[in-house]
Amino acid sequence: MFSRKLLVMYLFVLAIFCFTNDNYAFGNEANKNWKASPDLVEKLTKGRSETNYSEQRVPKYTLPNPLVLTDGAKVTDAQTWRTKRRPEILELFRKYVYGRAPIARPENMSFEVFDLEKKALDGLATRKQVTVNFTGKKDEPTMDILIYLPNASAKPVPVFVVLNFGGNHTIHSDPAIKLSERWMRSGGEGVVKNRADEKSRGRSSSRFNVEEILKRGYGLATIYYGDIDPDFHDGFKNGVHPVFDKLIDGKRAPDAWGSIGAWAWGLSRAMDYFESDDNIDNKRVAVLGHSRLGKTALWAGARDERFAFVISNNSGCGGAALSRRAYGETVGRINTSFPHWFCENFKQYNGKEDELPVDQHMLIALMAPRPVYVTSADGDLWADPRGEFLACRYASGVYRLLGLKGLGVREMPGLDQPVQKGTIGYHVRSGGHNLTEYDWQRFMDFADVHFSD
Repeated sequence: MFSRKLLVMYLFVLAIFCFTNDNYAFGNEANKNWKASPDLVEKLTKGRSETNYSEQRVPKYTLPNPLVLTDGAKVTDAQTWRTKRRPEILELFRKYVYGRAPIARPENMSFEVFDLEKKALDGLATRKQVTVNFTGKKDEPTMDILIYLPNASAKPVPVFVVLNFGGNHTIHSDPAIKLSERWMRSGGEGVVKNRADEKSRGRSSSRFNVEEILKRGYGLATIYYGDIDPDFHDGFKNGVHPVFDKLIDGKRAPDAWGSIGAWAWGLSRAMDYFESDDNIDNKRVAVLGHSRLGKTALWAGARDERFAFVISNNSGCGGAALSRRAYGETVGRINTSFPHWFCENFKQYNGKEDELPVDQHMLIALMAPRPVYVTSADGDLWADPRGEFLACRYASGVYRLLGLKGLGVREMPGLDQPVQKGTIGYHVRSGGHNLTEYDWQRFMDFADVHFSD
């Protein structure tokens, strides 16, 4: 009798444990496949002792359930997700993380195609360069879109749109690309007194294998993120913020958009242009971003469902990685280093990730039912590869609710073993924090499947 009672108690505890895990409670997870290099963990910990790079130090945490409404009711059908829970989650991210950007397209926004070359890159592509004037007024913010479309493909063609860090002229050595005259971050070759010169042309071409993308039948569109908002904190007096901010007694609201919100808003304005271009298939536009611009791509895809495919590359904290793991870069660290990226409300969760009403698996879930692809890098522990994987895993419940396969695996895959059988794709690749040819090939493989007619 005593042993039977023990067995019953054991089964009861086991049931509670399983229920808890199914409801997003985790911590210190072991894994049979990818693991961070112990040598790298030791090296990074010695170099930055205040940062956690150890799985043993990941706190226990409970994630908010994307399929439970704020009033506690469960989401059991697609209609409730669509009309109630998805708007709730989107609003929470607006209020507490990324801030509120203008929702509607600016009334007097205009487009000017200032370059059209149908035999660019030795005849491989048609090149377009387009200025987007956000207000239609002279001397107010504009952005330039550089577009390459494959000549060998029937039109309209699917397109990858990606913000770049150094100016459109850095993604290829094509001398006809307009040399940006905007403010640039210092430190890179070809940047003098925060302005680009000819030495910077083609500097980032390794991240944009333009010819290979075109040969695969895809177009590429890119925009310098500094056109939309220069990446430094000046109290939001530059870029698009002062043009569109709605001040209260001369002050910005605590949920006013930061730079990531502005960059994502700019991507939506690019989509406005794509809808006007008959050579671009605006129903098959993939938005892609690396690092801070990976965070941006996710937020752009969440708030603008016209993007058919959303890709996050090494986006880490505030992107694809779970904040509650407090691994690598944390909410407190990112808000201190980059106080202009998020809304002011986000700062109240510095060191208090457990109090956040959202976490990043919910951001990924906002893409459903559209495909989303998240990548990590073996040497980029600052971005928390395991946290990025887990966010994909725990977004999958929303995809299943909608009748789709989400990530499709429970265990983190091995190095350079992409998971691509569901609507959520993922890989952790060799190397460090970068956007590589390997990444691009996997993105295009995934697009081949989900963009097929």
